[in-house]
Amino acid sequence: MNEIQVQLYTGSRAQLRPLFELAEDSESQLDSYLDAGRILVARQGSEVIGHLQLVDTGQPGQVEIKNMAVREDRQGRGVGARLVRAAVELAAAEHNTTLLVATAAADIGNLRFYQRQGFRMRTVERDAFTPATGYPPGSHIDGIELRDRVWLDHLLTAPSAD
Repeated sequence: MNEIQVQLYTGSRAQLRPLFELAEDSESQLDSYLDAGRILVARQGSEVIGHLQLVDTGQPGQVEIKNMAVREDRQGRGVGARLVRAAVELAAAEHNTTLLVATAAADIGNLRFYQRQGFRMRTVERDAFTPATGYPPGSHIDGIELRDRVWLDHLLTAPSAD
């Protein structure tokens, strides 16, 4: 089996849209940020099996993981963790101090994943997932209504000068 490589992506964002759609339920929201920021991809051979989108927040020293997904047939094998590690390293190397990520409060799996990667709870944004913000009414994740967004952060340390 080929080694997984994580690298910056410079190709067409449209080719990655199916991956983006794994992590974003609102087509209008995805359209609003698909072309923003930078993309890291995880490749196995020539195949893209996961991605992570990093965007500026407009606040000095902060960047956000806006969208991240791993192909469903490759999940649970450490690919997402590799992408997050690469994002942490890139953000720290660029002298950022905080890496942010937001996920649905209902998505217990995502909350667990990000905490395992060193993220901590920051704030809760109530009623973030509504028809007014482009999300279908009555959506559920693991039997929990999709309503609130949880923001998490990972404090970064500058890379050592070895």
